Amino acid sequence: MKPQKILLEIEDDDEEITLGLVRLAKEVPEHELFYQLNLLNSFKFSRIADLIYNGTYYDYSFPRFEGFHCDTKVCIQFISNKSSQNIQKKVSKELFSGEQETKFLLDHFQDVDYLLKTSEPFGDFSLILLPENLMFQIQNFPLSPIEELYHIIQYYE
Repeated sequence: MKPQKILLEIEDDDEEITLGLVRLAKEVPEHELFYQLNLLNSFKFSRIADLIYNGTYYDYSFPRFEGFHCDTKVCIQFISNKSSQNIQKKVSKELFSGEQETKFLLDHFQDVDYLLKTSEPFGDFSLILLPENLMFQIQNFPLSPIEELYHIIQYYE
């Protein structure tokens, strides 16, 4: 009698998440931007540990800011799309290694200043009052579980 093969079916519970793409209307220092956001909103943003992206030649740091909505207890995070600093791990001997000193989390959206992430999925970021003349309207961006950024964000959750 042949042994029966038992296959384990693993359901992939990972659903795509919706990020908000935040573009600034003008260049503003981080402390001034979040001061303005804190003035307008009941929740207060504060700086938390940076998101770290480990590349082959560099480790990149992306600043993160977090606040909690008073009524709904939803956690709201702003993650910088552009790295603020890097640490070189080794010298590239390749002419085109693909890594540079500055990294963007979303390479195809280098005009985006911050990624907005919430702890509870909802499709509308109108919960956040935006300072006039500093920010454009927030754009929704679906992030699929097959993308590397999805797993990095889930790791820091």
